[in-house]
Amino acid sequence: MKQATPLLVPVLAALPVCACMAILGLPALGHGHAIWFRAMYIAACMAWIVLLAALQRTMWRRDVHWLPTGLVLVSASYAMSVLNNLLGQRLEIGLGLMDRYHWDELTRGLDGCWLALLVFCAVHALAVYYLSLQGAQLRLAQAQAAARDAELRALRLQVNPHFLFNTLNAISALVAAEANGDANRMIGRVADFLRATLAHDGRHEHALAEELALTEAYLDIEKARLGTRLQLTMKAGPDLLDAAVPYLMLQPLVENAIRHGIAPLAAPGRLDIRIGREGGRLLVDVSNDGRRGADADGATGAGGGIGLANVAERLRHLYGDDQQVDAGWRADGRFGVRIALPLQRTGRAAANDARVAA
Repeated sequence: MKQATPLLVPVLAALPVCACMAILGLPALGHGHAIWFRAMYIAACMAWIVLLAALQRTMWRRDVHWLPTGLVLVSASYAMSVLNNLLGQRLEIGLGLMDRYHWDELTRGLDGCWLALLVFCAVHALAVYYLSLQGAQLRLAQAQAAARDAELRALRLQVNPHFLFNTLNAISALVAAEANGDANRMIGRVADFLRATLAHDGRHEHALAEELALTEAYLDIEKARLGTRLQLTMKAGPDLLDAAVPYLMLQPLVENAIRHGIAPLAAPGRLDIRIGREGGRLLVDVSNDGRRGADADGATGAGGGIGLANVAERLRHLYGDDQQVDAGWRADGRFGVRIALPLQRTGRAAANDARVAA
């Protein structure tokens, strides 16, 4: 109730009160001066309503308990009803219907006006309470959205340090092996990858085409390190390139697949990335060769691997229950991660879809 509410609130609350007064006055319209009396009563009622609204808000701002507030409003509205009768007698004297005031009749017939004013106070209180509740819910939603955004940013910022740590280790290994040419090429590709990620505008989602470009930049780094030991297949339908996906969703999955699955193998290993659709859902499948063991199991996130756990947490924050992540060893002996999320468009494609739907 302490929150400031628009002046329109008491005005709208007064409309049903004035309508009731007008309806109650209909049977008396046959009286020669009925219109004058009803006009006077409605004008007076509007004046009382303004005063009552100001009185209510003053007591709310001062945090007066509801019981004293109610007693004050009941007393004030009663006094206003008595004044209404006094104004009515003054009008009768002015129209020549009475020759003097009848003080003993001032408290008679107060039910109509008094009840109307009490109804206004109740409706005004309910309207202000509803608006205050709506405002509190809006502020709560905004605070939750801000907290969710901050958590998503924190989760996203975990990716680059993890990637850099592993890449610097790989470069260090190349330098130690005196493979200076490969080390220089990897440094150049790391610089390209970081330039692309640092140029990002902070959105949590971007087009699949941008995500695939970042993934290819990362894979160039791994190819420089692993050479022919890394065999790659990447497929995505051209109609899906404008689909919205979380920023750096694929890179942690690819990094886990290579680090925990393919890199420990003595023989070449294959990494498959396939992206398709099923109805209104985007399906992302990342599978890799590997061998069962403690290191490979770490890729699932159960052993503390940051990649898959990070992606799963970000998807949960972005899409709630409208997403699914399945990871584990498959019947063909390969490890795979399958992600399903809502198929949404970005940029111009989304605007075109909206126009078509309209």
